[in-house]
Amino acid sequence: MNPKILLRTRFVNCGDLLEENDALVVFQDKKIRRLWHNEEWYFSVIDVVAALTESEDARNYWKVLKHRELQLVTFCNQLKLQSSDGKYYETDCANTKNMFRIIQSIPSPKAEPFKQWLAQVGYERVQEIQDPELAQKRMRAIYKAKGYSEDWIEKRVRGIIIRQELTDEWNKRGVKEEKEYAILTNEISKATFGKTVQEYKELKQLKKENLRDHMNDLELIFSMLGERATTEIAKAKDAQGFNENTIAAQKGGKIAGDAREKLEIETGKKVTTGENYLTEPEKDKRKKRIK
Repeated sequence: MNPKILLRTRFVNCGDLLEENDALVVFQDKKIRRLWHNEEWYFSVIDVVAALTESEDARNYWKVLKHRELQLVTFCNQLKLQSSDGKYYETDCANTKNMFRIIQSIPSPKAEPFKQWLAQVGYERVQEIQDPELAQKRMRAIYKAKGYSEDWIEKRVRGIIIRQELTDEWNKRGVKEEKEYAILTNEISKATFGKTVQEYKELKQLKKENLRDHMNDLELIFSMLGERATTEIAKAKDAQGFNENTIAAQKGGKIAGDAREKLEIETGKKVTTGENYLTEPEKDKRKKRIK
């Protein structure tokens, strides 16, 4: 297992397969969106404002603040971040250095602890660049703390590597847009499991959670087979562009889908299930909403 490959996977957006642990970080129960850009983290300014001010309208607070202190605008970059509706919008973002400058203009008792937290988040990334195995260790520790078994974690880690190898192959073959990645991913999912990623998440009663974090061993194995087969077919056929890679995705997914169906016939059990790894209180909450 190459830890450098694994490190790269932690900072890749793939539509519905966006890794939530990387796209979001938490400061005192407040979620902060972030994006790896130009070899450093960029954080959503609005999210930081919301965390520091407890404002009911953080967007308006930031709008007033940057109009009052015009120099703050120069500290920001407009980057696309995922919003609560699942779509991506241009959002004011700042790297660690510039975020420190913005925080100075926000009166808040949380400013100092937030600065310390921000410095730690940045420092951990620097550590991971210097020693890529740290990224793997941290990810394993997160899954272990959530109660996943060592066997499941091994499969999940391997699946991340296979996914990254596939998206690297797509990139080399002319598939560049996030939207195209999501479409191709859905083609593999439909052929493998008979469901799109969103349909699969609905079956498992998931919202923003990462689908694969809620797959059992067999579901992970067939996901890996579909994506690995797609990679090999794309290479063998020298698929170029979105259309040819769509065909490769459908064929790769079908290989996994046929294998899944044969196993289901032999065992009399469905591979695709509605089971998830949500906490019991969260499961109960979502069941009540469905009723």
